[in-house]
Amino acid sequence: MMNRRSVLKAVFTGGLVAGMGVLMPRIAMAAWSKAAFEAETQDMAMGALYEANPSASADVTLKAPDIAENGAVVPISVKSSLSGVTSIAIFVAGNPLPLAAQFTIPEGTLANVSCRIRMGKTSDVTAVVTTAGGAFSASKEVKVTIGGCGG
Repeated sequence: MMNRRSVLKAVFTGGLVAGMGVLMPRIAMAAWSKAAFEAETQDMAMGALYEANPSASADVTLKAPDIAENGAVVPISVKSSLSGVTSIAIFVAGNPLPLAAQFTIPEGTLANVSCRIRMGKTSDVTAVVTTAGGAFSASKEVKVTIGGCGG
């Protein structure tokens, strides 16, 4: 038999658990670079993340379609044979906010990520891989037939 006290405890505990669930995304997002994600140009976004411009490297492989029929869902994959990769970032120069994604790579794992990004128009896509030795990049032009960023 449930009494009033048991019901109140259940409601309080449920509210507490729900409240913690709301706060968890803020804790998880603590490591992101707000300045980089809000930058309006690719140079500003890269400047917020890296001390120097990333150098082009054959050890960074960027796979993207030559032509994206729908800019709302452009598949991208990035992998690197460099050792000690700590992060991978994807930039789209022609987007209103060029930093499309940034991934933290756990130590000792393969540097290989895949995602779908939005592109508003035909643009260069740049992948930047960060290691203790610096930042390295690869770029590719992707032609978009239907815009995905409100176009």
